[in-house]
Amino acid sequence: MPEQPRVVLLKPLVTSPLIEVGEYSYYDDPDDPTAFETRNVLYHYGPEKLVIGKFCALGTGVRFIMNGANHRMDGPSTFPFPIMGGAWAEHFDALTGLPGRGDTVVGNDVWFGYRTTVMPGVRIGHGAIIASGSVVVDDVPDYGIVGGNPARLIRTRYSEADIARLLAVAWWDWPAEHLGRHLRTVMAGGIDDLEAAAPPGR
Repeated sequence: MPEQPRVVLLKPLVTSPLIEVGEYSYYDDPDDPTAFETRNVLYHYGPEKLVIGKFCALGTGVRFIMNGANHRMDGPSTFPFPIMGGAWAEHFDALTGLPGRGDTVVGNDVWFGYRTTVMPGVRIGHGAIIASGSVVVDDVPDYGIVGGNPARLIRTRYSEADIARLLAVAWWDWPAEHLGRHLRTVMAGGIDDLEAAAPPGR
């Protein structure tokens, strides 16, 4: 972004077929935000995907640890001998069947604080906030605020009924032109205002 050299929109930068990023999601880093795919998505050997929704804000140093970081835990040693090569490489089949939790999925409008870490297979709901320095090891509910190591639910931003209303209105799916006309409502209005501003059919 010309006025913000430390901020990049992620969707145009991603080249891996294992990473999907929605429109307008961005990463902020004073060193090299364009290196997000290699510096911030770690041990990504597949087949699990990283899916990030629309309008997500990722602070400096956010890391996604993918399933390739896992080691066997069902034997006496967790050391991955075959990757060291030589005669040990003959036992590469011993690395198959590593434990995994599937894709890592981030909803829309999620705010990640500075240096948060997301572990493999976690699902983070729409509108969630991840506090700076958190290590997210479990799923985060829609509009949940989590923090700590391991991250724990601090509270939800809205009541269950209001969360259902917000999910139904799904402002992140509004056409860009319509969204532009109602930005103040999306940023600072109440749920009643948001519902009133929704395009027909929402």
